[in-house]
Amino acid sequence: MTQTDGGELRATIERLKDERRAVILVHNYQIPEVQEIADFLGDSLELSRKAADTEAEVIVFCGVHFMAETAKLLSPDRTVLLPERTAGCPMADMVNPERLREAKKAHPGAAVVAYVNTSAATKAESDICCTSANAVEIVNSVEADEVIFIPDCHLGTWVQEHTDKQVILWKGWCPTHQKILPEFIIRAKEEHPQAAVIVHGECPAPVRRLADAVLSTGGMVRYARESDAREIIVGTEYGMVYRLQKENPDKQFYQIDSAVCPNMKKTTPAKVAQALEKMQYQIEIDEDIAERARGAVERMLAVRT
Repeated sequence: MTQTDGGELRATIERLKDERRAVILVHNYQIPEVQEIADFLGDSLELSRKAADTEAEVIVFCGVHFMAETAKLLSPDRTVLLPERTAGCPMADMVNPERLREAKKAHPGAAVVAYVNTSAATKAESDICCTSANAVEIVNSVEADEVIFIPDCHLGTWVQEHTDKQVILWKGWCPTHQKILPEFIIRAKEEHPQAAVIVHGECPAPVRRLADAVLSTGGMVRYARESDAREIIVGTEYGMVYRLQKENPDKQFYQIDSAVCPNMKKTTPAKVAQALEKMQYQIEIDEDIAERARGAVERMLAVRT
């Protein structure tokens, strides 16, 4: 795409956005060209909450399916569009309502804490949701002494390390963060000995133990801004580095090249324009599922963390 083509496409998106009274939400892992057209850039729940506070009639979510569903849960009267309908989340697909109901029967006294990286149907079977930023606080807030934590076993082990509750781990994981191996971090530290290391909570425990801080993507944004470190190794999906470098030009950020989420790279500005023009692909959630799933999200939002 040439600069002229890019400029024309951006103008088209702005025109369609005004006509549709739309807001464009972009996750931190999206490609740079999509990050550049964002009204709001951030993590999935942060974006959904910001959209709910706007007057927009249409929400265009540049991310993956469960994120657009969460936006629909918090803005049920708005039209929510996912520009790339095949953009899914393998980790979210590792748990479903049927299997979760079986686990609940096996552990009748346990509370179900669902990471937001789950479908609305799975959230509907859960007691409360959490994010990577507040997972420990949410688990500690529930009354039950036993918690089924779904679906990320790695974030679950992070929670285990910071709670006295019994955490029942689900056999789920993020394939992208699974690709971040300890030897990659060790090599990066050898190449950049002055650099701080920050990694996402979805990384396996051996990787987390090599980090100076374990953070959500929102936490990474704050760390990059506030840290005295001039060089930072970033252990998460590499799209994050574009934002960090842009917002902190006086610092140097190093990505882990293996950490690529193919689903996050499917959305393009052209697909955003097409979504706005054709009003595709709209997110619809069964009313009963939506009501129960919304309850799990709202119970999380009610916890002061």
